[in-house]
Amino acid sequence: MLKVKVNNQKEHSIVLADVNSGTIDGKAFAWDVIEVKDGSFHVIKDNRSYNVEVIKSDAAEKSFLISVNGNKYQLNVKDKFDELLKSLGFDDLSAKKVNEIKAPMPGLVLDIRVSEGDTVKKGDPVLVLEAMKMENIIKSPSDGTIKKINVKKGLAVEKNQVLINFG
Repeated sequence: MLKVKVNNQKEHSIVLADVNSGTIDGKAFAWDVIEVKDGSFHVIKDNRSYNVEVIKSDAAEKSFLISVNGNKYQLNVKDKFDELLKSLGFDDLSAKKVNEIKAPMPGLVLDIRVSEGDTVKKGDPVLVLEAMKMENIIKSPSDGTIKKINVKKGLAVEKNQVLINFG
């Protein structure tokens, strides 16, 4: 299931059954979509023809600017993983001032990819944490400077233990 907010206003719930059908806000739909060229599509839905062009896309932020028959729409998409993060309270980390990065789970520090004083951007990998035999790359939740690294490679950490202090 996808949640798509259009022009930062109305949010729609979309479930795709396959590439040609699904539901929008619980109402069934069917369409035919043909890619005319990279980023440009011809869509037939409800016996109406639409020319759709992807003007700008940011896959990391899941935001898209599209043109439908000459009208522009800003789309912001959330998938089931975004909804899970929201339910766990991790959806607005970038909106808050981040002073520290905490361990999201107990584990073992396999690698530290930053040094004190380093400047990092949102999404930059800062640390690798092994938990349940899986390597988890801990990323910077926002832009900032590494003030202090509180752990060392090979150290076992507990959930919510402060790993790195931010500035």
